[in-house]
Amino acid sequence: MERSLRAARVATYVYFVLCGTLMGAWVVHIPAIEDRVGISHATLGGLLVLLGLGAFAGMQVAGPLTDRLGARIVVPAGGILCGASLALPGLAQEPWTLGGALLVFGFCNGILDVSMNAHAVHVEKAYGRPVMSGFHATFSVGGVLAALVGAGAASAGLNPPASMTAMGAVGIVIALASARALLPAAPAVEGLAASGEEPEASHSGKRRGTTGRVWLLAVLALMVMLCEGAANDWSALHLKDVLGAPAGTAAFAYGTFAAAMTLGRLLADRFVARFGSMAILRYGAATAAVGITIAALGPWVWAAFTGWALFGLGLSGCVPQLFSAAGHADPAAAGANVSRVAGLGYVGMLAGPAVIGWLTHLVALNETFLLLTLLCVTTAVGARVLRTGSDHTSESEMARVGQ
Repeated sequence: MERSLRAARVATYVYFVLCGTLMGAWVVHIPAIEDRVGISHATLGGLLVLLGLGAFAGMQVAGPLTDRLGARIVVPAGGILCGASLALPGLAQEPWTLGGALLVFGFCNGILDVSMNAHAVHVEKAYGRPVMSGFHATFSVGGVLAALVGAGAASAGLNPPASMTAMGAVGIVIALASARALLPAAPAVEGLAASGEEPEASHSGKRRGTTGRVWLLAVLALMVMLCEGAANDWSALHLKDVLGAPAGTAAFAYGTFAAAMTLGRLLADRFVARFGSMAILRYGAATAAVGITIAALGPWVWAAFTGWALFGLGLSGCVPQLFSAAGHADPAAAGANVSRVAGLGYVGMLAGPAVIGWLTHLVALNETFLLLTLLCVTTAVGARVLRTGSDHTSESEMARVGQ
């Protein structure tokens, strides 16, 4: 059992890397595809909404499907579909075909995203200690891998259709090869089925309470991921337009944020085991609030870098704790609960850049970041929701379990 559980954990890492790589493969080819289709930035922004809508729809389908069929079926299927659909944006030659391709690719990516997170919850429960943040860190590694592969493909003279088709094909092979190592079903649900007992959370009263708690988690995810989305699109422009930094220097603003977030996620599981998930969400969000306030109000480039680093470090452990808490709230409905939190969080990720952009019509760009400060403070205050009900593992139990 120990060997199979370790294999399931490794396979989950593989799928997180795969998801990050396939999404990153689209991102790194955006400029070339934009030129090929002949569209403006504004048109591209509108088409990206279709990517988000497709992802949201895929997430809502994948959650209940994972609960019904099991991650061993849905996760590989999501990986195969995501790999196959990656070629579509590269092949598009008209705006309407690109929009359709992004809708399909987003849908397939949403299936993979939620199903692998639901499986990660089951792996974490079987381990009896926090491992979720590590999975999310490897998603970021996938984005870096995609950038390296995309740059190599461009240097070799491969056009986007060839490069994206090749990466998608490799993704399909990896999805198939890793499938057997996945857990067949939620460990807790399997045990209850064998004993003939009914899950406690299936009682209508508790189920309603669990659903309400999950929606609170989803609202917190929306706020946290709105902050992430804003950092993705506006951090470099902040240094360039507000502080007058050269373009090369400004580009490091997002790099600083992303690197701090990846580092934080690599370390977060150890801190969760010691201090509990509520503390990580509360103090992480508070740290992010301090960081973005420094970035917003600091008059120097070095202060901005410090602020973006603290912002990334603080946010790094927040989303994994929210996903984990949603999945563990009711093991029999882990997929559906994760899909609610991930779906609303994804709405926040998409809305973040747009909200900041709209606010720039009213105030200066750096002043719009104070909205992110408010959202982070609200998240820190709302972190108490992680103590409500029965968490997936008590903080004292987490502290007793060794590495």
